[in-house]
Amino acid sequence: MRLPLKRTHGQLSRCSVFFLVFICFLFFSCKAAKEEAPVNPPETSLLSRNYIGYGVITDSFTHICLDPSEQSESLGYLRRGTLVKVIRRQALKIADGYVSWVLIDTEPQGWLKEDVLDIYDNESQAKTASELAFK
Repeated sequence: MRLPLKRTHGQLSRCSVFFLVFICFLFFSCKAAKEEAPVNPPETSLLSRNYIGYGVITDSFTHICLDPSEQSESLGYLRRGTLVKVIRRQALKIADGYVSWVLIDTEPQGWLKEDVLDIYDNESQAKTASELAFK
């Protein structure tokens, strides 16, 4: 005797629930991602400044050079603790490596070896460093 195949109410509801969950999953996973606000750079971006930072002379004194070179003409000198605006940096190849020079905005404008000063992001930091280190 063959028994007729019949589905019970419980089996249908399990299939229906599975199907409903599957449809909900598809619906919610296809939602567009939340649009984020655009990122605006700060007004004083490092890339848009016309200077690198402010330096404080750390050597007893140093000569301001006309060109970034040891053999360059001296335009004057600066003493330890002097605050200068650094407007450009240049690395020059020498026999055993590189030497970094900085162009400073002084009167007269000239070049210093970078290792004779500490460079800070802004004038306030440089003034504070100068006052603390060289009193």
